[in-house]
Amino acid sequence: MPTDDAAAVPPDEPRPPGDGDREPAGGSIDADARALASVVRMRILRLCLDEALTNKEIAARLGRSPASTFHHVRMLAERGFLAAQEERRGARGAREVPYLSTRKSWDAPEIPGSYRVLVDAFLEELAEADPGTVWGARLGVRLGQEGWDLAKRRLAEVLQELADLPPEPGGTPYSLFLMGHEDAARLPRRDEPS
Repeated sequence: MPTDDAAAVPPDEPRPPGDGDREPAGGSIDADARALASVVRMRILRLCLDEALTNKEIAARLGRSPASTFHHVRMLAERGFLAAQEERRGARGAREVPYLSTRKSWDAPEIPGSYRVLVDAFLEELAEADPGTVWGARLGVRLGQEGWDLAKRRLAEVLQELADLPPEPGGTPYSLFLMGHEDAARLPRRDEPS
């Protein structure tokens, strides 16, 4: 996950997702943040990850009307998160434009408070998954700063390694979600005696 100490990561080591240090092409980080601040838009990016879909196809997969998804698709395309593919003709000769994810969101800078959108998108996707295909783990640890930094770096390396793999033709699409946080409930409370 993105870290405040991204600058401390040596250039030859993988950066955690979201540690992009570049200004987005064609505009500000704020505009990109607004584009990514939606569960619907995060789900659209996932749907178009390795399959180009039209607005109508996206709407059908999300169970929404094409009119309601068009705004989201257009915003993602304008910010460079989706790329229009070659136009095609649909039913009755209608013009259709499929969109494919550019994977720009993987390298987008950390956006404060964005984790809630990621959690909500994940929960929606998880609710649609066949329970027999779900794998998960939950772990609590107590680490110093050096140990926590090591854990984040190693997990980011694994995620980057998976992200770098080319899609396997005929492969099954999987979704991974990883998040770590300080466990506030296990911290000493200020009103507790020392």
